[in-house]
Amino acid sequence: MTHSALDVKRQRLDAQGCLNRHPQAVKDERFGSDPFFDPEDLIQVKYEMLRCARLDGRAVSDAARDFGFSRVSFYQARDAFDKEGLPGLLPRKRGPKQRHKLSEEIVRFAMETRLRETSVTVAGLTERIAERFGVRVHPRSIQRALAAQKKKRPGAGRMTGRQR
Repeated sequence: MTHSALDVKRQRLDAQGCLNRHPQAVKDERFGSDPFFDPEDLIQVKYEMLRCARLDGRAVSDAARDFGFSRVSFYQARDAFDKEGLPGLLPRKRGPKQRHKLSEEIVRFAMETRLRETSVTVAGLTERIAERFGVRVHPRSIQRALAAQKKKRPGAGRMTGRQR
C-alpha cells in the first residue's frame, strides 16, 4: 500500500473509532512481517488475539499481552464476539445509553412547570426537580430533554434566551 493509501485507511479507521491508539503494543510476529496484518486496525488486532487463543491454543494472558490488551479486555472482546460476531468487536460509545435520571415523569413535570410559569429558568427547574424528586440533574440535560420534547410536538418553537 502506498503512503497516501495508508493515510486514507488510518483516517477511515479513526473516523469509525477503529484506530488502534497503541499499535506499538502489538508484539505478535505476523503484525511486523506481513503487510496484511495492520496493527492500527483495532478490529483485526482483537480478532487475531481471539483466534490465537482459541485456535492456536495460546494462553489468554500471552495472547492479551502479545496483542497489547489486558486479560480483562480479552475476556470482554471474547464475550462480545461470541454474542455478536465481528460487529461485537466494534468500539461502543461509553457511558449511559439513555437518560438515567430524567424519567418521563420528571420531563413531564419540567414541561408543565415551564408552561405554567414561563419565567422559570432551567436553573430554577433544576432546583425544583431536586426538591420534588430528590434527583440532581445537570441543567444542560434538562435543556436537551425539553428540546427533544418540543421536536415531538407539531408547531413547537425554539426556546428563547429569556426562557433558558
